[in-house]
Amino acid sequence: MKKRFLAVIALGLVLGSTGLFAAGGADAGKAASVEKVALVMGSWRADDVEQMKGLLAEYSKSHPAVSIDFKPTNPPDYNATLRLQLASGSGPDLMYARSYATGAQLFADGYFADVSSVAGLKENFSEGTRAPWTAANGKPFAVPFVAVSHGVYYNMDIFSKLGLSVPATWEEFLGVCAKVKAAGIIPVANSLGDEWDIAEVVFMSIAPNFIGGREGRLAYESGKKAWNDADMAGAFQAMKDLVPFLPDGFQALTYNDSNALFATGKAAMYFDGSWTLGTFKDVPFKWSVFAPPPKAGKKAQVCFHADAGLAMNAATKHPKEAAEFLAWICSKEGAAIAAKYLPTGFYPMIDAPIAIADPHANEMLALNKGRGLDVRLAWPRLMDGDPSGYNLIMYGSIQVMKGIKTPQQAADEMAAGLAKWYKPSM
Repeated sequence: MKKRFLAVIALGLVLGSTGLFAAGGADAGKAASVEKVALVMGSWRADDVEQMKGLLAEYSKSHPAVSIDFKPTNPPDYNATLRLQLASGSGPDLMYARSYATGAQLFADGYFADVSSVAGLKENFSEGTRAPWTAANGKPFAVPFVAVSHGVYYNMDIFSKLGLSVPATWEEFLGVCAKVKAAGIIPVANSLGDEWDIAEVVFMSIAPNFIGGREGRLAYESGKKAWNDADMAGAFQAMKDLVPFLPDGFQALTYNDSNALFATGKAAMYFDGSWTLGTFKDVPFKWSVFAPPPKAGKKAQVCFHADAGLAMNAATKHPKEAAEFLAWICSKEGAAIAAKYLPTGFYPMIDAPIAIADPHANEMLALNKGRGLDVRLAWPRLMDGDPSGYNLIMYGSIQVMKGIKTPQQAADEMAAGLAKWYKPSM
């Protein structure tokens, strides 16, 4: 009986263990059958691969069933390449979205999804912040992701040596330039070799102070102000004011040449954006940034530009997972993590205090305090006609700086060019 009893127990244990392992095998098989969802994110930021890999890896830690592959495109080719991908059905699941007209057109053509229902979008972003990625019908086609700021980099060692203070007005700025030039140093590093630079980085940094910031821009767009009025001519005059203080041969020097002049200490100041902050982290001198100064008696303005939103492919095979990622970006947790991985000088746009580690990035962001803020002048309404406001600003600035046109003539040509297609907003 004892042997039989032991045999029964042994058999029971065998059967029990067999059932246990069989069940485990079934569960394991079930788990193995759950495939990990792989999403692709498109972007024009080819320089940010490592940073974005880190950010997306953080997301996968809390969402282990999802992986996101960052696949950027050469920046100048992004718009055309993305449209071709979306039209052929091979577009990414998620992608960087240009603000205003370019992104809105992809939405109108049915390629970007309506992201109205993404959690956190309305709660954590102001109407003004959402506006660059909101279509004419009021539907959002992307969630705000990052903004960049414009400012003037300056060599603190040169300023200290010459006993100079940060200028508070445009008139003081020109006085500082004159003193730097008298000391045999290049006052301002910018140049004309890369045409976009003079339009985006210099004119659109200066213009808000001359036209009255966002309120002034809206007055032009609505037809309340003429595009060739004294204020706009004044912005072109400011471009002419810079000419005596630019490097020799500035007409042919490139953006990278200008960058190098400041980085090597040969130029005291440099108009540029926050995206360049990391470039100067190892230079052998102290430097900081200041806001482009207004004319005396005018309110100070800063160009704080809505640079990139994140859109979802309307035809993605994984809309649930794509929307969940956008919701994470719209959360305070996601924005805080993004701030740790975004390249220096790219700022989350969420309405919440976000810690920025880099001290120079904090210095530039602090320039927003107490000043009016607006996006680049041409972006909201002037990009989608022929001739575009962007080109009119760019070529007008270049002609003024080369002495081909007067500031008033550049403003007149801007007004005449826009009159061919632009209809004032009401």
